[in-house]
Amino acid sequence: MSTGPIDEGDPVSEKYNAPYLKLYSMGTPNGVKITVYLSLLKLDYHYRKLNIMTNEQKEEWFLKLNPNGRIPVLTDVNEKGEVYPIMETGAILLYLGEKYDKERKYYYGVDAGKLYWDQIQWLTFQIASHAPYQGQANHFNSFAKEDVPYGKKRYTDETKRVFGVFERRLKDNNGWLVGDHLNIADISAWAWIRAAPNYAKIELDEWPLIQKWIKAIEEIPGVQEGIIA
Repeated sequence: MSTGPIDEGDPVSEKYNAPYLKLYSMGTPNGVKITVYLSLLKLDYHYRKLNIMTNEQKEEWFLKLNPNGRIPVLTDVNEKGEVYPIMETGAILLYLGEKYDKERKYYYGVDAGKLYWDQIQWLTFQIASHAPYQGQANHFNSFAKEDVPYGKKRYTDETKRVFGVFERRLKDNNGWLVGDHLNIADISAWAWIRAAPNYAKIELDEWPLIQKWIKAIEEIPGVQEGIIA
C-alpha cells in the first residue's frame, strides 16, 4: 500500500515515495565521506545540497532531523514511510556498512574480529583526533576574518602531527589504515586529508605514503563518481 510522498519538513526539495534514502549534505570533507561510500555501494539516493554558508542547516525544519544543526544527515525511509534520520559521519558510515554493505566490500563487520575493532579505532581517531585539528587549520588559514598567527601555527602543527600518525600506520599496515583494502576508516580519513592543500594550506610532500594512499583510493572505480561538490 502506497504511503504517498513523504514530508520530511524540507521546504525546498521534492517529496518522494517510500522507500528511499536521502542525503542532506554539501561537498565538504564530511559530505564526501558519505557520497563516496554511497557511490561505492551503488546505492540509489536523493541528494539535497544545503548551503551552510547561509546557515540553512540551522533552520528549524532541519534541526528536527539533526538537533546539532550540522551536515551530513542521512534519512532512511522504510516501506511504511517511517523516516529514520542518522547524524554524524561515523554513525552514518557504520549504519550504511552494517545495513547495506552486505558483501562487506568496504566494511569490516563484528564477525571480522580484530579488524572490526581496528576499523572502529581508526574511524574514531579520524573523527575525534584528526578532523577537529584540520578543521581549525582550515578555518584559520582560509576562512578567518582576521589574521591569527597563533591559531594558524597551533592547528597547522597539530594537523601535521596527526598526518605523521597516519603515515606511520600506513607504513606498518602495508598501505591501509585497516586491513588490506579500502574500508570506511580509510574513506573517512582520505576525505579530509585530500583537502588539506586547498583549505588547511598544508602540502603533502612530507608524507609520501599518504600521497600514494590517496592516489590508490582515487583510482578505485566509484570513488571519483562519489565526489560531489
